[in-house]
Amino acid sequence: MGSPAQDAQSKTFSIKLWPPSESTRLMLVERMTKNLSADSDSIFSRKYGCLGKEEAHENAKRIEEMCFASADEHFKDEPDGDGCSAVQLYAKETSKLMMEVLKRGHTTTAEPEAPVVDTPPEPADTVFDISGSTRAFIEADEAKELLSPLTKPGNSYKRICFSNRSFGIGAANVAGPILESIKNQLTEVDISDFVAGRPEDEALDVMRIFSKALQGSVLRYLNISDNALGEKGVRAFEELLKSQYSLEELYAMNDGISEEAAKALSDLIPSTEKLKVLHFHNNMTGDEGAMSIADMVKRSPNLESFRCSATRIGSDGGVALAEALGTCTCLKKLDLRDNLFGVEAGIALSKTLPKLPDLIELYLSDLNLENKGTIAIANVLKQSAPRLEVLEMAGNEITAKATQALAECLTAMQSLKKLTLAENELGDDGAVVIAKSLEEGHLDLKELDVSTNMLRRAGARCCAQAITNKVGFLQLNINGNFISEEAVDDVKEILKGGKNSLGLGVLGSLDENDAEGEPGDDDEEGDDEEDGEGGLESKLQNLKVEEE
Repeated sequence: MGSPAQDAQSKTFSIKLWPPSESTRLMLVERMTKNLSADSDSIFSRKYGCLGKEEAHENAKRIEEMCFASADEHFKDEPDGDGCSAVQLYAKETSKLMMEVLKRGHTTTAEPEAPVVDTPPEPADTVFDISGSTRAFIEADEAKELLSPLTKPGNSYKRICFSNRSFGIGAANVAGPILESIKNQLTEVDISDFVAGRPEDEALDVMRIFSKALQGSVLRYLNISDNALGEKGVRAFEELLKSQYSLEELYAMNDGISEEAAKALSDLIPSTEKLKVLHFHNNMTGDEGAMSIADMVKRSPNLESFRCSATRIGSDGGVALAEALGTCTCLKKLDLRDNLFGVEAGIALSKTLPKLPDLIELYLSDLNLENKGTIAIANVLKQSAPRLEVLEMAGNEITAKATQALAECLTAMQSLKKLTLAENELGDDGAVVIAKSLEEGHLDLKELDVSTNMLRRAGARCCAQAITNKVGFLQLNINGNFISEEAVDDVKEILKGGKNSLGLGVLGSLDENDAEGEPGDDDEEGDDEEDGEGGLESKLQNLKVEEE
Protein backbone atom coordinates (compact mmCIF):
# COMPACT_ATOMS: atom_id res chain seq x y z
CA MET A 1 0.00 0.00 0.00
CA GLY A 2 1.64 3.28 -1.10
CA SER A 3 1.53 6.61 0.68
CA PRO A 4 -1.14 9.16 -0.26
CA ALA A 5 1.54 11.14 -2.08
CA GLN A 6 2.60 8.09 -4.05
CA ASP A 7 -1.03 7.26 -4.82
CA ALA A 8 -1.63 10.80 -6.04
CA GLN A 9 1.48 10.66 -8.19
CA SER A 10 0.45 7.36 -9.76
CA LYS A 11 -2.97 8.79 -10.57
CA THR A 12 -1.38 11.88 -12.12
CA PHE A 13 0.59 9.78 -14.59
CA SER A 14 -2.01 7.10 -15.32
CA ILE A 15 -3.19 6.71 -18.91
CA LYS A 16 -6.90 6.46 -19.64
CA LEU A 17 -7.76 4.27 -22.62
CA TRP A 18 -11.46 5.14 -22.48
CA PRO A 19 -13.33 6.86 -24.01
CA PRO A 20 -11.94 6.73 -27.58
CA SER A 21 -11.72 10.00 -29.49
CA GLU A 22 -14.39 10.96 -31.99
CA SER A 23 -11.94 10.42 -34.83
CA THR A 24 -11.16 6.92 -33.55
CA ARG A 25 -14.87 6.10 -33.51
CA LEU A 26 -15.29 7.41 -37.05
CA MET A 27 -12.35 5.38 -38.27
CA LEU A 28 -13.87 2.25 -36.70
CA VAL A 29 -17.14 2.89 -38.52
CA GLU A 30 -15.25 3.30 -41.78
CA ARG A 31 -13.29 0.08 -41.19
CA MET A 32 -16.46 -1.86 -40.34
CA THR A 33 -18.15 -0.46 -43.44
CA LYS A 34 -15.36 -1.82 -45.59
CA ASN A 35 -15.46 -5.21 -43.87
CA LEU A 36 -19.21 -5.49 -44.31
CA SER A 37 -19.32 -4.30 -47.90
CA ALA A 38 -18.11 -5.57 -51.24
CA ASP A 39 -14.75 -3.82 -50.59
CA SER A 40 -13.87 -6.69 -48.26
CA ASP A 41 -12.31 -9.94 -49.46
CA SER A 42 -12.12 -11.83 -46.18
CA ILE A 43 -13.02 -15.47 -45.83
CA PHE A 44 -16.09 -14.38 -43.87
CA SER A 45 -17.39 -12.15 -46.67
CA ARG A 46 -16.85 -14.97 -49.11
CA LYS A 47 -18.60 -17.34 -46.72
CA TYR A 48 -21.67 -15.25 -45.90
CA GLY A 49 -21.69 -12.71 -48.72
CA CYS A 50 -21.52 -8.94 -48.24
CA LEU A 51 -23.72 -5.84 -48.16
CA GLY A 52 -24.06 -2.86 -50.42
CA LYS A 53 -22.00 0.14 -49.35
CA GLU A 54 -24.90 2.24 -48.04
CA GLU A 55 -26.38 -0.64 -46.08
CA ALA A 56 -22.93 -1.56 -44.75
CA HIS A 57 -22.35 2.02 -43.56
CA GLU A 58 -25.73 2.20 -41.81
CA ASN A 59 -25.09 -1.10 -40.04
CA ALA A 60 -21.57 -0.01 -39.07
CA LYS A 61 -22.86 3.21 -37.49
CA ARG A 62 -25.56 1.34 -35.59
CA ILE A 63 -23.11 -1.31 -34.34
CA GLU A 64 -20.57 1.29 -33.21
CA GLU A 65 -23.18 3.32 -31.31
CA MET A 66 -24.55 0.24 -29.54
CA CYS A 67 -21.10 -1.08 -28.60
CA PHE A 68 -19.87 2.32 -27.48
CA ALA A 69 -22.89 2.73 -25.18
CA SER A 70 -22.39 -0.76 -23.75
CA ALA A 71 -18.67 -0.27 -23.17
CA ASP A 72 -19.25 3.18 -21.69
CA GLU A 73 -21.69 1.74 -19.14
CA HIS A 74 -19.10 -0.91 -18.33
CA PHE A 75 -16.47 1.81 -17.83
CA LYS A 76 -18.71 3.68 -15.40
CA ASP A 77 -18.64 0.61 -13.17
CA GLU A 78 -14.84 0.79 -12.92
CA PRO A 79 -14.16 4.51 -12.39
CA ASP A 80 -10.63 3.90 -11.12
CA GLY A 81 -9.65 1.62 -13.99
CA ASP A 82 -7.68 2.62 -17.07
CA GLY A 83 -10.48 1.63 -19.44
CA CYS A 84 -8.66 -1.42 -20.79
CA SER A 85 -11.58 -3.78 -20.15
CA ALA A 86 -13.99 -1.29 -21.73
CA VAL A 87 -11.83 -1.16 -24.87
CA GLN A 88 -11.74 -4.96 -24.98
CA LEU A 89 -15.53 -5.15 -24.63
CA TYR A 90 -15.93 -2.47 -27.34
CA ALA A 91 -13.76 -4.47 -29.76
CA LYS A 92 -15.28 -7.84 -28.91
CA GLU A 93 -18.87 -6.68 -29.28
CA THR A 94 -18.26 -4.91 -32.59
CA SER A 95 -16.70 -8.07 -34.04
CA LYS A 96 -19.61 -10.17 -32.74
CA LEU A 97 -22.29 -7.88 -34.14
CA MET A 98 -20.50 -7.56 -37.48
CA MET A 99 -20.54 -11.33 -37.83
CA GLU A 100 -24.26 -11.39 -37.01
CA VAL A 101 -24.92 -8.80 -39.72
CA LEU A 102 -22.92 -10.78 -42.29
CA LYS A 103 -24.76 -14.00 -41.39
CA ARG A 104 -28.12 -12.24 -41.64
CA GLY A 105 -27.31 -10.71 -45.02
CA HIS A 106 -29.32 -7.96 -46.72
CA THR A 107 -32.09 -6.46 -44.62
CA THR A 108 -33.22 -3.56 -46.82
CA THR A 109 -35.64 -3.76 -49.71
CA ALA A 110 -33.49 -1.52 -51.88
CA GLU A 111 -32.07 -2.96 -55.07
CA PRO A 112 -28.69 -4.53 -54.19
CA GLU A 113 -25.48 -3.25 -55.73
CA ALA A 114 -23.90 -5.31 -58.47
CA PRO A 115 -21.35 -7.72 -56.99
CA VAL A 116 -17.69 -6.83 -57.42
CA VAL A 117 -16.72 -10.42 -58.20
CA ASP A 118 -18.48 -12.70 -60.64
CA THR A 119 -18.67 -15.60 -58.17
CA PRO A 120 -21.88 -15.68 -56.05
CA PRO A 121 -21.51 -16.21 -52.28
CA GLU A 122 -21.23 -19.87 -51.37
CA PRO A 123 -23.62 -21.50 -48.88
CA ALA A 124 -22.15 -21.67 -45.38
CA ASP A 125 -21.58 -25.43 -45.54
CA THR A 126 -19.00 -25.04 -48.32
CA VAL A 127 -16.60 -23.21 -45.98
CA PHE A 128 -14.73 -25.03 -43.21
CA ASP A 129 -13.00 -22.60 -40.83
CA ILE A 130 -11.23 -23.55 -37.58
CA SER A 131 -9.19 -20.34 -37.25
CA GLY A 132 -11.00 -19.34 -34.04
CA SER A 133 -10.25 -16.13 -32.14
CA THR A 134 -7.04 -17.10 -30.31
CA ARG A 135 -4.00 -19.03 -31.49
CA ALA A 136 -3.91 -22.62 -30.26
CA PHE A 137 -1.65 -25.68 -30.57
CA ILE A 138 -3.34 -28.68 -32.18
CA GLU A 139 -2.29 -32.26 -31.53
CA ALA A 140 -3.61 -35.56 -32.91
CA ASP A 141 -6.67 -36.11 -30.69
CA GLU A 142 -7.99 -32.59 -31.08
CA ALA A 143 -7.31 -32.70 -34.83
CA LYS A 144 -9.53 -35.78 -35.16
CA GLU A 145 -12.39 -33.97 -33.45
CA LEU A 146 -11.90 -30.63 -35.20
CA LEU A 147 -11.61 -32.08 -38.67
CA SER A 148 -14.37 -34.67 -38.32
CA PRO A 149 -16.87 -32.68 -40.46
CA LEU A 150 -14.48 -33.08 -43.39
CA THR A 151 -14.72 -36.87 -43.11
CA LYS A 152 -18.49 -37.06 -43.52
CA PRO A 153 -19.52 -38.67 -46.82
CA GLY A 154 -20.99 -36.26 -49.34
CA ASN A 155 -19.72 -33.09 -47.61
CA SER A 156 -19.48 -30.12 -49.96
CA TYR A 157 -16.61 -28.15 -48.43
CA LYS A 158 -14.72 -26.16 -51.04
CA ARG A 159 -12.93 -23.64 -48.86
CA ILE A 160 -10.84 -24.45 -45.80
CA CYS A 161 -9.14 -22.15 -43.32
CA PHE A 162 -6.68 -23.63 -40.80
CA SER A 163 -5.08 -20.28 -39.96
CA ASN A 164 -4.17 -19.42 -36.37
CA ARG A 165 -4.00 -23.09 -35.30
CA SER A 166 -0.52 -24.55 -34.86
CA PHE A 167 -0.33 -28.12 -36.15
CA GLY A 168 2.17 -30.56 -34.64
CA ILE A 169 3.37 -33.63 -36.50
CA GLY A 170 0.69 -35.81 -34.92
CA ALA A 171 -2.10 -33.43 -35.95
CA ALA A 172 -0.62 -33.17 -39.44
CA ASN A 173 -0.63 -36.94 -39.82
CA VAL A 174 -4.33 -36.87 -38.96
CA ALA A 175 -5.05 -33.96 -41.32
CA GLY A 176 -3.07 -35.35 -44.27
CA PRO A 177 -5.32 -38.29 -45.25
CA ILE A 178 -8.46 -36.22 -44.62
CA LEU A 179 -7.26 -33.42 -46.92
CA GLU A 180 -6.19 -35.90 -49.57
CA SER A 181 -9.68 -37.42 -49.56
CA ILE A 182 -11.35 -34.07 -50.35
CA LYS A 183 -8.62 -32.31 -52.34
CA ASN A 184 -10.48 -32.68 -55.64
CA GLN A 185 -13.38 -30.59 -54.33
CA LEU A 186 -11.27 -27.82 -52.78
CA THR A 187 -10.91 -24.44 -54.47
CA GLU A 188 -9.55 -22.30 -51.61
CA VAL A 189 -6.97 -23.22 -48.96
CA ASP A 190 -5.80 -20.92 -46.15
CA ILE A 191 -2.93 -22.46 -44.20
CA SER A 192 -1.44 -19.18 -43.02
CA ASP A 193 0.13 -19.17 -39.54
CA PHE A 194 -0.41 -22.91 -39.05
CA VAL A 195 2.98 -23.96 -37.61
CA ALA A 196 3.63 -21.08 -35.18
CA GLY A 197 5.86 -21.96 -32.25
CA ARG A 198 6.94 -25.32 -33.67
CA PRO A 199 10.64 -26.28 -34.00
CA GLU A 200 11.91 -25.77 -37.54
CA ASP A 201 12.28 -29.47 -38.38
CA GLU A 202 8.79 -30.28 -37.15
CA ALA A 203 7.30 -27.27 -38.96
CA LEU A 204 8.95 -28.32 -42.24
CA ASP A 205 7.64 -31.89 -41.85
CA VAL A 206 4.13 -30.56 -41.23
CA MET A 207 4.36 -28.42 -44.38
CA ARG A 208 5.49 -31.44 -46.43
CA ILE A 209 2.56 -33.53 -45.16
CA PHE A 210 0.04 -30.81 -46.10
CA SER A 211 1.78 -30.25 -49.42
CA LYS A 212 1.64 -33.92 -50.38
CA ALA A 213 -1.98 -34.24 -49.27
CA LEU A 214 -3.07 -31.25 -51.35
CA GLN A 215 -0.95 -32.05 -54.42
CA GLY A 216 -3.07 -31.99 -57.56
CA SER A 217 -5.92 -29.95 -56.11
CA VAL A 218 -7.17 -27.28 -58.50
CA LEU A 219 -7.03 -24.17 -56.32
CA ARG A 220 -7.99 -20.62 -57.18
CA TYR A 221 -6.90 -19.26 -53.76
CA LEU A 222 -3.85 -20.20 -51.66
CA ASN A 223 -2.67 -18.40 -48.52
CA ILE A 224 0.65 -19.55 -46.99
CA SER A 225 1.40 -16.31 -45.10
CA ASP A 226 2.86 -15.96 -41.58
CA ASN A 227 4.77 -19.22 -41.63
CA ALA A 228 8.40 -17.98 -41.54
CA LEU A 229 9.02 -20.09 -44.62
CA GLY A 230 12.34 -18.97 -46.02
CA GLU A 231 13.66 -21.07 -48.90
CA LYS A 232 13.29 -24.32 -46.90
CA GLY A 233 9.64 -23.63 -46.23
CA VAL A 234 8.89 -22.74 -49.85
CA ARG A 235 10.51 -25.98 -51.00
CA ALA A 236 8.58 -27.91 -48.34
CA PHE A 237 5.46 -26.90 -50.31
CA GLU A 238 7.03 -28.04 -53.58
CA GLU A 239 4.53 -30.80 -54.43
CA LEU A 240 1.56 -28.51 -53.85
CA LEU A 241 3.01 -25.49 -55.67
CA LYS A 242 4.20 -27.44 -58.73
CA SER A 243 0.69 -28.79 -59.27
CA GLN A 244 -1.03 -25.39 -59.40
CA TYR A 245 -2.02 -24.15 -62.86
CA SER A 246 -5.20 -22.21 -62.01
CA LEU A 247 -4.30 -19.94 -59.08
CA GLU A 248 -6.13 -16.61 -59.04
CA GLU A 249 -4.97 -15.43 -55.59
CA LEU A 250 -1.63 -16.14 -53.89
CA TYR A 251 -0.62 -14.72 -50.49
CA ALA A 252 2.91 -15.17 -49.10
CA MET A 253 3.13 -12.32 -46.58
CA ASN A 254 5.42 -12.18 -43.55
CA ASP A 255 7.10 -15.40 -44.65
CA GLY A 256 10.77 -14.53 -44.50
CA ILE A 257 10.89 -14.64 -48.31
CA SER A 258 14.58 -14.06 -49.07
CA GLU A 259 16.28 -13.83 -52.46
CA GLU A 260 16.55 -17.62 -52.62
CA ALA A 261 12.99 -18.17 -51.41
CA ALA A 262 11.61 -15.73 -53.98
CA LYS A 263 13.45 -17.58 -56.75
CA ALA A 264 12.16 -20.93 -55.47
CA LEU A 265 8.58 -19.63 -55.42
CA SER A 266 8.89 -18.24 -58.92
CA ASP A 267 10.42 -21.47 -60.24
CA LEU A 268 7.98 -23.86 -58.54
CA ILE A 269 4.65 -22.38 -59.63
CA PRO A 270 4.20 -23.57 -63.21
CA SER A 271 1.63 -20.99 -64.29
CA THR A 272 0.47 -17.58 -63.03
CA GLU A 273 -1.47 -16.64 -66.13
CA LYS A 274 -4.79 -16.61 -64.25
CA LEU A 275 -3.40 -14.84 -61.18
CA LYS A 276 -5.40 -11.77 -60.10
CA VAL A 277 -4.00 -11.19 -56.59
CA LEU A 278 -0.33 -11.50 -55.60
CA HIS A 279 0.68 -10.28 -52.13
CA PHE A 280 4.25 -10.38 -50.75
CA HIS A 281 4.04 -7.87 -47.87
CA ASN A 282 6.71 -7.81 -45.13
CA ASN A 283 9.46 -10.05 -46.42
CA MET A 284 13.23 -9.68 -46.84
CA THR A 285 13.30 -10.07 -50.57
CA GLY A 286 15.86 -7.39 -51.49
CA ASP A 287 16.89 -6.42 -55.01
CA GLU A 288 17.85 -9.90 -56.20
CA GLY A 289 14.65 -11.41 -54.86
CA ALA A 290 12.72 -8.62 -56.59
CA MET A 291 14.06 -9.89 -59.91
CA SER A 292 12.34 -13.25 -59.29
CA ILE A 293 9.11 -11.55 -58.22
CA ALA A 294 9.31 -9.40 -61.35
CA ASP A 295 9.50 -12.60 -63.42
CA MET A 296 6.28 -13.82 -61.78
CA VAL A 297 4.63 -10.46 -62.42
CA LYS A 298 5.58 -10.57 -66.11
CA ARG A 299 3.84 -13.92 -66.39
CA SER A 300 0.67 -12.57 -64.72
CA PRO A 301 -1.11 -10.42 -67.32
CA ASN A 302 -4.45 -10.57 -65.47
CA LEU A 303 -3.12 -9.26 -62.15
CA GLU A 304 -5.54 -6.86 -60.45
CA SER A 305 -3.96 -6.46 -57.00
CA PHE A 306 -0.21 -6.49 -56.37
CA ARG A 307 1.29 -5.88 -52.93
CA CYS A 308 5.04 -5.89 -52.43
CA SER A 309 5.38 -3.54 -49.45
CA ALA A 310 8.08 -3.66 -46.77
CA THR A 311 10.29 -6.06 -48.72
CA ARG A 312 13.68 -4.26 -48.55
CA ILE A 313 13.74 -3.65 -52.29
CA GLY A 314 16.12 -0.94 -53.47
CA SER A 315 16.58 0.97 -56.71
CA ASP A 316 17.55 -1.91 -59.02
CA GLY A 317 14.76 -4.16 -57.79
CA GLY A 318 12.31 -1.26 -57.93
CA VAL A 319 13.18 -0.58 -61.56
CA ALA A 320 12.75 -4.28 -62.42
CA LEU A 321 9.35 -4.42 -60.71
CA ALA A 322 8.20 -1.18 -62.33
CA GLU A 323 9.07 -2.48 -65.78
CA ALA A 324 7.41 -5.86 -65.13
CA LEU A 325 4.18 -4.20 -63.97
CA GLY A 326 3.81 -2.74 -67.45
CA THR A 327 2.38 -6.10 -68.56
CA CYS A 328 -0.38 -5.97 -65.92
CA THR A 329 -2.82 -3.73 -67.75
CA CYS A 330 -5.76 -4.89 -65.59
CA LEU A 331 -4.17 -3.70 -62.33
CA LYS A 332 -6.54 -1.95 -59.94
CA LYS A 333 -4.55 -1.90 -56.70
CA LEU A 334 -0.78 -1.36 -56.41
CA ASP A 335 0.99 -1.28 -53.04
CA LEU A 336 4.78 -0.77 -53.02
CA ARG A 337 5.08 1.04 -49.67
CA ASP A 338 8.08 1.01 -47.36
CA ASN A 339 10.88 0.09 -49.75
CA LEU A 340 14.11 1.82 -50.78
CA PHE A 341 13.22 2.63 -54.38
CA GLY A 342 14.67 6.13 -54.63
CA VAL A 343 14.32 8.58 -57.51
CA GLU A 344 15.43 6.24 -60.32
CA ALA A 345 12.84 3.59 -59.50
CA GLY A 346 10.23 6.33 -59.09
CA ILE A 347 10.93 7.57 -62.60
CA ALA A 348 10.77 3.99 -63.92
CA LEU A 349 7.40 3.62 -62.23
CA SER A 350 6.19 6.84 -63.86
CA LYS A 351 6.82 5.25 -67.26
CA THR A 352 4.69 2.22 -66.31
CA LEU A 353 1.69 3.99 -64.76
CA PRO A 354 0.22 5.17 -68.10
CA LYS A 355 -0.15 1.47 -69.00
CA LEU A 356 -2.45 0.91 -65.99
CA PRO A 357 -5.70 2.71 -66.89
CA ASP A 358 -7.87 0.82 -64.38
CA LEU A 359 -5.85 1.78 -61.30
CA ILE A 360 -8.08 2.59 -58.30
CA GLU A 361 -5.68 2.46 -55.32
CA LEU A 362 -2.01 3.49 -55.37
CA TYR A 363 0.21 3.18 -52.27
CA LEU A 364 3.65 4.79 -52.70
CA SER A 365 4.54 5.89 -49.17
CA ASP A 366 8.09 5.67 -47.79
CA LEU A 367 9.86 5.03 -51.09
CA ASN A 368 12.41 7.89 -50.96
CA LEU A 369 10.93 9.37 -54.14
CA GLU A 370 11.94 12.95 -53.29
CA ASN A 371 10.67 15.83 -55.44
CA LYS A 372 12.02 14.52 -58.74
CA GLY A 373 10.39 11.10 -58.46
CA THR A 374 7.17 12.61 -57.11
CA ILE A 375 6.88 15.12 -59.95
CA ALA A 376 7.50 12.42 -62.56
CA ILE A 377 4.72 10.27 -61.11
CA ALA A 378 2.30 13.18 -60.64
CA ASN A 379 2.77 14.34 -64.22
CA VAL A 380 1.64 10.99 -65.63
CA LEU A 381 -1.13 10.32 -63.11
CA LYS A 382 -3.03 13.47 -64.12
CA GLN A 383 -3.45 11.94 -67.56
CA SER A 384 -3.63 8.22 -66.82
CA ALA A 385 -5.49 7.72 -63.53
CA PRO A 386 -8.65 9.85 -63.42
CA ARG A 387 -10.49 7.04 -61.56
CA LEU A 388 -7.97 6.83 -58.71
CA GLU A 389 -9.71 6.68 -55.31
CA VAL A 390 -6.73 6.24 -52.97
CA LEU A 391 -3.34 7.94 -53.27
CA GLU A 392 -0.73 7.56 -50.52
CA MET A 393 2.66 9.27 -50.86
CA ALA A 394 3.70 9.79 -47.23
CA GLY A 395 7.33 9.90 -46.14
CA ASN A 396 8.92 10.77 -49.49
CA GLU A 397 10.73 14.03 -48.61
CA ILE A 398 8.28 15.99 -50.74
CA THR A 399 8.64 19.77 -50.43
CA ALA A 400 6.62 22.72 -51.72
CA LYS A 401 8.57 22.56 -55.00
CA ALA A 402 6.68 19.41 -56.04
CA THR A 403 3.22 20.55 -55.00
CA GLN A 404 2.27 22.36 -58.21
CA ALA A 405 2.66 19.10 -60.17
CA LEU A 406 0.78 17.26 -57.42
CA ALA A 407 -1.99 19.85 -57.43
CA GLU A 408 -2.51 19.54 -61.18
CA CYS A 409 -2.64 15.78 -60.75
CA LEU A 410 -5.15 16.00 -57.88
CA THR A 411 -7.40 18.38 -59.80
CA ALA A 412 -7.88 15.66 -62.41
CA MET A 413 -8.67 13.01 -59.78
CA GLN A 414 -12.29 13.83 -59.03
CA SER A 415 -12.99 10.29 -57.73
CA LEU A 416 -10.39 10.60 -54.96
CA LYS A 417 -11.56 9.34 -51.56
CA LYS A 418 -8.32 9.27 -49.59
CA LEU A 419 -5.14 11.37 -49.89
CA THR A 420 -2.16 10.77 -47.61
CA LEU A 421 0.84 13.10 -47.76
CA ALA A 422 1.96 12.70 -44.15
CA GLU A 423 5.58 12.96 -42.99
CA ASN A 424 6.80 15.12 -45.84
CA GLU A 425 8.13 18.69 -45.87
CA LEU A 426 5.28 20.59 -47.50
CA GLY A 427 5.30 23.55 -45.14
CA ASP A 428 2.54 26.12 -45.38
CA ASP A 429 3.42 27.01 -48.99
CA GLY A 430 2.97 23.43 -50.17
CA ALA A 431 -0.11 22.76 -48.05
CA VAL A 432 -1.90 25.81 -49.46
CA VAL A 433 -1.29 24.64 -53.04
CA ILE A 434 -2.53 21.12 -52.26
CA ALA A 435 -5.58 22.41 -50.36
CA LYS A 436 -6.61 24.76 -53.17
CA SER A 437 -6.54 21.85 -55.64
CA LEU A 438 -8.99 19.91 -53.46
CA GLU A 439 -11.42 22.70 -52.62
CA GLU A 440 -13.51 22.57 -55.78
CA GLY A 441 -15.22 19.29 -56.66
CA HIS A 442 -13.80 16.12 -55.04
CA LEU A 443 -17.23 15.34 -53.63
CA ASP A 444 -16.20 11.78 -52.71
CA LEU A 445 -13.18 12.80 -50.61
CA LYS A 446 -13.31 11.16 -47.18
CA GLU A 447 -9.79 11.49 -45.71
CA LEU A 448 -6.95 13.98 -45.95
CA ASP A 449 -3.71 13.38 -44.04
CA VAL A 450 -1.08 16.12 -44.03
CA SER A 451 0.28 15.35 -40.57
CA THR A 452 3.95 16.00 -39.76
CA ASN A 453 4.55 18.47 -42.57
CA MET A 454 5.84 21.57 -40.72
CA LEU A 455 2.44 23.27 -41.07
CA ARG A 456 1.47 26.37 -39.15
CA ARG A 457 -1.56 28.59 -39.22
CA ALA A 458 -1.90 29.21 -42.96
CA GLY A 459 -1.50 25.60 -44.03
CA ALA A 460 -3.84 24.30 -41.34
CA ARG A 461 -6.56 26.82 -42.18
CA CYS A 462 -6.36 26.11 -45.90
CA CYS A 463 -6.66 22.38 -45.36
CA ALA A 464 -9.70 22.89 -43.14
CA GLN A 465 -11.29 25.22 -45.70
CA ALA A 466 -10.68 22.69 -48.48
CA ILE A 467 -12.80 20.00 -46.86
CA THR A 468 -15.30 21.78 -44.61
CA ASN A 469 -18.06 21.86 -47.23
CA LYS A 470 -17.67 18.24 -48.37
CA VAL A 471 -20.75 16.59 -46.95
CA GLY A 472 -19.40 13.05 -46.62
CA PHE A 473 -15.88 13.90 -45.45
CA LEU A 474 -14.71 11.87 -42.42
CA GLN A 475 -11.22 12.78 -41.20
CA LEU A 476 -8.69 15.60 -41.45
CA ASN A 477 -5.30 14.77 -39.94
CA ILE A 478 -3.07 17.80 -39.27
CA ASN A 479 -1.33 16.32 -36.23
CA GLY A 480 2.43 16.52 -35.67
CA ASN A 481 2.74 20.09 -36.95
CA PHE A 482 3.43 23.52 -35.42
CA ILE A 483 -0.08 24.98 -35.26
CA SER A 484 -0.63 27.60 -32.57
CA GLU A 485 -3.59 27.42 -30.21
CA GLU A 486 -5.12 30.42 -31.95
CA ALA A 487 -4.72 28.69 -35.32
CA VAL A 488 -6.33 25.54 -33.95
CA ASP A 489 -9.28 27.68 -32.88
CA ASP A 490 -9.42 29.09 -36.44
CA VAL A 491 -9.52 25.57 -37.86
CA LYS A 492 -12.34 24.60 -35.51
CA GLU A 493 -14.36 27.67 -36.47
CA ILE A 494 -13.94 26.84 -40.16
CA LEU A 495 -15.10 23.27 -39.58
CA LYS A 496 -18.06 24.33 -37.45
CA GLY A 497 -19.19 26.76 -40.14
CA GLY A 498 -18.99 24.30 -43.01
CA LYS A 499 -21.61 22.06 -44.60
CA ASN A 500 -20.18 18.79 -43.31
CA SER A 501 -22.67 17.31 -40.87
CA LEU A 502 -19.88 16.00 -38.61
CA GLY A 503 -18.36 19.46 -38.14
CA LEU A 504 -15.57 19.23 -35.58
CA GLY A 505 -15.90 15.48 -35.62
CA VAL A 506 -13.74 15.27 -38.73
CA LEU A 507 -10.72 16.78 -36.98
CA GLY A 508 -8.25 14.11 -35.95
CA SER A 509 -6.20 14.04 -32.76
CA LEU A 510 -3.77 16.89 -32.12
CA ASP A 511 -1.85 15.18 -29.34
CA GLU A 512 1.46 15.50 -31.22
CA ASN A 513 0.95 19.05 -32.43
CA ASP A 514 3.56 21.46 -31.05
CA ALA A 515 1.65 24.69 -30.58
CA GLU A 516 4.71 26.62 -29.44
CA GLY A 517 7.34 25.06 -31.69
CA GLU A 518 8.99 26.21 -34.90
CA PRO A 519 9.40 24.14 -38.09
CA GLY A 520 13.17 24.60 -38.19
CA ASP A 521 15.91 26.80 -39.53
CA ASP A 522 15.43 25.66 -43.13
CA ASP A 523 11.80 26.82 -43.17
CA GLU A 524 11.43 29.35 -45.97
CA GLU A 525 8.75 31.41 -44.23
CA GLY A 526 9.86 34.57 -42.51
CA ASP A 527 10.05 34.47 -38.73
CA ASP A 528 9.31 38.18 -38.43
CA GLU A 529 5.73 37.75 -39.67
CA GLU A 530 2.85 37.05 -37.30
CA ASP A 531 2.57 33.28 -36.91
CA GLY A 532 5.36 32.96 -39.51
CA GLU A 533 2.89 33.14 -42.39
CA GLY A 534 4.78 35.63 -44.61
CA GLY A 535 2.97 36.23 -47.88
CA LEU A 536 0.56 33.37 -47.29
CA GLU A 537 -2.01 35.60 -45.58
CA SER A 538 -2.99 36.98 -48.99
CA LYS A 539 -3.72 33.44 -50.18
CA LEU A 540 -6.20 33.02 -47.34
CA GLN A 541 -8.25 36.15 -47.95
CA ASN A 542 -10.61 34.47 -50.37
CA LEU A 543 -10.89 31.24 -48.36
CA LYS A 544 -14.02 32.05 -46.37
CA VAL A 545 -16.53 29.53 -45.08
CA GLU A 546 -19.62 29.43 -47.29
CA GLU A 547 -22.79 29.60 -45.23
CA GLU A 548 -25.86 27.54 -46.10
